[in-house]
Amino acid sequence: MHELESVEVAVSPAAKFQEYLATKGQRLTYVRHIIVEEVFADHEHFDKEQLVERLSRAKSGRSVSRASVYRTLNLLEDAGLLRKVARSNDREVYEHDYGYPQHDHLICKECGDLIEFPAESISRIVENVAAEYGFRVKGHRLEVYGMCADCCRPLQRRHKKLDQI
Repeated sequence: MHELESVEVAVSPAAKFQEYLATKGQRLTYVRHIIVEEVFADHEHFDKEQLVERLSRAKSGRSVSRASVYRTLNLLEDAGLLRKVARSNDREVYEHDYGYPQHDHLICKECGDLIEFPAESISRIVENVAAEYGFRVKGHRLEVYGMCADCCRPLQRRHKKLDQI
């Protein structure tokens, strides 16, 4: 399995978000800053409720409302810093779209496992097809659904005592 390494960025996620908010006539408030810092603390995928839970346990000294989290996540997505990835059971999770290389996903429909993989060859195919049609690519997203290796394994059943006779 491939681990995605972060990409060197010139501007921190909080500063990038602040730039975006300025274009909308908004500010990077203390609460928004706390949310951005928590979101970018690691590269784990998360859903809205998981982030609310993490922030409620954080030692920021100030509580963050669920509504503030939801609104800030929408703004972070609009700013191009986060994106949603669908998983099984129709649950959407967020991942960083800033500071990480282009990659795609394998999503297990059984357990919801999400596997990230670098996609240089897919990117080349997309660029070639786009060039053929005079299309300017801004990015691509590939989500492949199926079953992970663990879910494909046959069930190990325990032998009943009568089967052993």
